[in-house]
Amino acid sequence: MDNTIVIIIATIVGLAIGFVIAKMMEKGKATKIISNSKKEAADIIKEAKKEGENIKKDKIFQAKERFLELKAEHEKVIINKDKKIAEAEKRTRDKESQTTSELAKNKKLNEQLQQKIKETNHKAEILEKKQSETDKLHKSQVQQLEVISGLSAEDAKAQLLESLKETAKTDAMAYLQTTLEETKLTAQQEARKIVINTIQRIGTEEAVENCVSVFNLESDDVKGRIIGREGRNIRAIESATGVEIIVDDTPEAIILSCFDSVRREVARLSLHRLVTDGRIHPARIEEIVKKTEKQINEEIVEIGKRTVIDLGIHGLHPELIKAVGRMKYRSSYGQNLLQHSREVAKLCGVMAAELGLNPKIAKRAGLLHDIGKVPNTEVEVETPHAILGMQWAQKYGENKEVCNAIGAHHDEIEMNTLISPIVQVCDAISGARPGARRQVLDSYIQRLKDLEDIAFGFNGVQKAYAIQAGRELRVIVESEKVSDDKAAELSFEISQKIQTDMTYPGQVKVTVIRETRSVNVAK
Repeated sequence: MDNTIVIIIATIVGLAIGFVIAKMMEKGKATKIISNSKKEAADIIKEAKKEGENIKKDKIFQAKERFLELKAEHEKVIINKDKKIAEAEKRTRDKESQTTSELAKNKKLNEQLQQKIKETNHKAEILEKKQSETDKLHKSQVQQLEVISGLSAEDAKAQLLESLKETAKTDAMAYLQTTLEETKLTAQQEARKIVINTIQRIGTEEAVENCVSVFNLESDDVKGRIIGREGRNIRAIESATGVEIIVDDTPEAIILSCFDSVRREVARLSLHRLVTDGRIHPARIEEIVKKTEKQINEEIVEIGKRTVIDLGIHGLHPELIKAVGRMKYRSSYGQNLLQHSREVAKLCGVMAAELGLNPKIAKRAGLLHDIGKVPNTEVEVETPHAILGMQWAQKYGENKEVCNAIGAHHDEIEMNTLISPIVQVCDAISGARPGARRQVLDSYIQRLKDLEDIAFGFNGVQKAYAIQAGRELRVIVESEKVSDDKAAELSFEISQKIQTDMTYPGQVKVTVIRETRSVNVAK
């Protein structure tokens, strides 16, 4: 038991000693840590002071730089202000100097003006004296004249006025006549200029339309299939299309004859489809003809739309557009109706613009003026085409000016607007120009020949030329046979001969040219 107590005591003592030693070791570590911490703190403080000094120096340097910049800007502003002040002072001094100079000049001018006023007053006094003397002298002369002539001043004045009136009236009549002639000549020249310029700016193709179409075949064997057994196929085609089909000895071709170009085109396209397909019999013919008619109607509408778009015409009723399209398949004296109407529309637009009228309305009237030539029913055929076209235009809401121009372009009704005569003139220009219509071309050439023949019928005529589309005849004479006085007489005689022997539109100007040449040869 004593051993146990000793062991316990020893253990306790050992634990106490160990605790003391541990405490002492811990205290030494703590002391070391504290010293290290103090050293690090000192180092940190030292670094912080050093950085603070650097920052302070930088800030001071930046502040000095900013101060110098502000100082330079301030000095620059001050310099500019001083410069402006100096300029203002200079301008002020210049203005003062100018003002002083002007004042001196005005003073001098004022003195000169006062001097001139004095001189003028003096001259006015002298003039008044001379005027009074002149009046006295005039009265004395008038009294002497009255005594000599036996007339009073009032009677002489009345006679003088009457004489002056007669002279002035004669001079005025002569001047009026001269002015009137010049005005007529100028107006005619301007009108011709407008018409000629309009014609030159518009050009279309010559007449090529006819009443038959030739349908070409690959071989003559196809003719028998088109005719069919006992002619039933050809009768079915003629019945469905209203076109006469002529099958003769012409190799690889048949002829389609019809005055209606639309039906002729339907027949041609139907035949082309039937021949290409190979199945030719009455039922198939009727089917193909119906499809072709539908296609042609659609094409007519498309042609009408393209035409109005090309001419810049807007708001036209669909039925009128369709009538415009149908004009492609119509002709008048060999002239295609659509081409004619397009040409008239362009002519009307140009001429209306030259005369200061509305070119859009003129174009519209020019395009629609012949729509009455494409009637829809047989009853409408009996109505004159101008009246029928006017009725259509009224029905589909066209402008009153357009309706009147359509109805009056062949004088069926009275012209109420300025557009109407323009449409009439442009229609005549389009139809009467050389080459537009086959019949007109022949008569045009004959008329030119007749004009030249009339000139050659007179003695002394060497050459004769009909120019300006038959509007002028130029005659060249032999100078040995025809004198200057005779040339003027010859011009009058030829014009009278043309007037009595020929029928022609408008006027024909006869110009006689006489040229004298003196030729010698130096050897």
